[in-house]
Amino acid sequence: MSIVHYVIVEHDGGWAYRLGDVVSEAFPTHDAALAAARDVAARQRVPGETTTLTYQTPDGRWHEETSTGDDRPEPDVIDPPH
Repeated sequence: MSIVHYVIVEHDGGWAYRLGDVVSEAFPTHDAALAAARDVAARQRVPGETTTLTYQTPDGRWHEETSTGDDRPEPDVIDPPH
């Protein structure tokens, strides 16, 4: 199982949450950004539907695999001191 970290950061005159290099919209308060990150993390835990994934790798080969929808990552929210 993979782990994903949502990190609360100052952004664009307010606060946001960041996942890797992607930053959410700015929220006016730290508490609003923290609540939004917790909401996103909770929704990410919800299983999805079984589906077939088809993708092409950089070498041009096509692959097909089945995702059961229950292989969700383990998200957490990191709120560093500010």
